[in-house]
Amino acid sequence: MPSFAIEPPPVVSLPIAGSDAMFPVRRVYCIGRNYAAHSIEMGGDPDREAPFFFQKNPDNLDPSGEFPYPPNSTDVHHEAELAVMLKSGGVNIPVDRALEHVYGYAPALDMTRRDLQSEQKKLRRPWEIGKAFERSAPVGPVHPASEIGHPSDGRIALAVNGALRQEGDLNHMIWKVPEMISYLSDYFELAGGDVILSGTPSGVAAIARGDVMELEVQGLGAMTVRVV
Repeated sequence: MPSFAIEPPPVVSLPIAGSDAMFPVRRVYCIGRNYAAHSIEMGGDPDREAPFFFQKNPDNLDPSGEFPYPPNSTDVHHEAELAVMLKSGGVNIPVDRALEHVYGYAPALDMTRRDLQSEQKKLRRPWEIGKAFERSAPVGPVHPASEIGHPSDGRIALAVNGALRQEGDLNHMIWKVPEMISYLSDYFELAGGDVILSGTPSGVAAIARGDVMELEVQGLGAMTVRVV
């Protein structure tokens, strides 16, 4: 057994629906502007331009059902997403073999300190301060693909305090799940435990302390997250 200079951090893991086993997390990749309507509302081009990705940290994923409003921000937005969990990986994965590497799927939120992200964009600096902060990715239970299949369409919607904010369909993704996996594998060596957040529909908006967010992805059930 190796000897560590300090106590090693625990493995980040997520609950699996209907199982006592946990899904271990290795890396978290997030695609930007992957729904045409959201690309437009963020000032982007809705055409099928090359995808771009940013990363969150594994321990940003949080299944607790609570989202602590982060410090040093007054404009925090919700982004409803489908999370894709990989069971294996590699490099240069063909699109037609990509889904073989998927373990399962989960509803998730990409919470964003929009004011800080906007400042970084103006300065042409990285976005991590606006995206990769503590508990910035609330996530629901992982549903194995062996049980639910590979959802390529279906409603994705987010309500805040009972009022619908975001609504779209998974088939509205500009880059589909197999394409995202294949593209990422051309630049990174993917592996089991990797998580991909696959983009958000239009309707992103600010939340406040005390709000209740309800996310539904067809086939994956609903997830409730309280802003504390």
